[in-house]
Amino acid sequence: MDLFEYQAKELFAKHNVPTTPGRVTDSAEDAKAIAEEIGKPVMVKAQVKTGGRGKAGGVKYAETADDAFTHAQNILGLDIKGHVVKKLLVAEASDIAEEYYISFLLDRSNRTYLAMCSVEGGMEIEEVAASKPDRLARVPVDATKGVDEAFAREIAEKGHLPEEVLDAAAVTIAKLWEVFVKEDATLVEVNPLVRTPDDQILALDGKVTLDANADFRHEDHAEFEDKDASDPLEQKAKEHDLNYVKLDGQVGIIGNGAGLVMSTLDVVAYAGEKHGGVKPANFLDIGGGASAEVMAAGLDVILGDEQVKSVFVNVFGGITACDAVANGIVNALKILGDEANKPLVVRLDGNNVEEGRRILAEAKHPLVTEVGTMDDAADKAAELANK
Repeated sequence: MDLFEYQAKELFAKHNVPTTPGRVTDSAEDAKAIAEEIGKPVMVKAQVKTGGRGKAGGVKYAETADDAFTHAQNILGLDIKGHVVKKLLVAEASDIAEEYYISFLLDRSNRTYLAMCSVEGGMEIEEVAASKPDRLARVPVDATKGVDEAFAREIAEKGHLPEEVLDAAAVTIAKLWEVFVKEDATLVEVNPLVRTPDDQILALDGKVTLDANADFRHEDHAEFEDKDASDPLEQKAKEHDLNYVKLDGQVGIIGNGAGLVMSTLDVVAYAGEKHGGVKPANFLDIGGGASAEVMAAGLDVILGDEQVKSVFVNVFGGITACDAVANGIVNALKILGDEANKPLVVRLDGNNVEEGRRILAEAKHPLVTEVGTMDDAADKAAELANK
């Protein structure tokens, strides 16, 4: 889960990372009130989950509270790379002597953590990497050892930070590592990390990505979720603990197991080429337990997608046998009642498949077509979606 800047700074404050005081708001009037409260010049900053805010006019310096009001009026509603600004961070402006860059991230290719540090902060890191690669240090971090202040100082040195601020930078970098580990993040980035005229080191911006797989350890992370921007179907699926991703297609997909569902997407896309170019409408993995309730929740999500014209249920019976899956489908359709109004193509295979097929045949539900093979079922689902 990507965080807004103000949310990242909330985590920074929790771990004593030095930054500037400020508050978030969604109105120009409140922006003015916050600036008056701070009593000093402020920065009015668009809160969107994308880079390039400054270039797009989403970050403005306000000398007075009236300036903050004017800038807030202009920034709210601004479209920045497809992201409409709905919130602003009004934070105390800081005197800046120099700007640096620091980040911790998960280096998947090398199966380790990585620190990146550069004296060339304040610009996009991709630009630094391309134009001045020697100024960007990439320092592997041993997960078993982590980052103490001594190693943090070494990271700052390799990033070519000046000698005068190495000790102060080391303290802040070590605290950012604490954010990375204790909050189960996959990215913690500060750009710019600034040096003030009196050699303080402050995190003026923040970008944090949290690992959703660790949510069970962090109940407080739920408050960071941007429900306004979430797809309502994905939100509904999440409430039912379903692994769902919406796609731009017409054939709803339900399967048990991520590998099977991925294969089903490919088969449906291939079959759809000869049926008007229909495509998969979603990824939905119901996992091993295809109970009536789980199946009903999955069907409810998929049938709520107006783009869906047919549904392909593709299940390989393993721990959960095919007869249990079939009963789940029959009972799910009873639970949904009139809300189940699109044709279902069902392919069962594996443990107890004959009994599963018998259950579906005896139910004789008008929406259900049972097909023997995955290819034929995909073809049928694509055909029905194209009608």
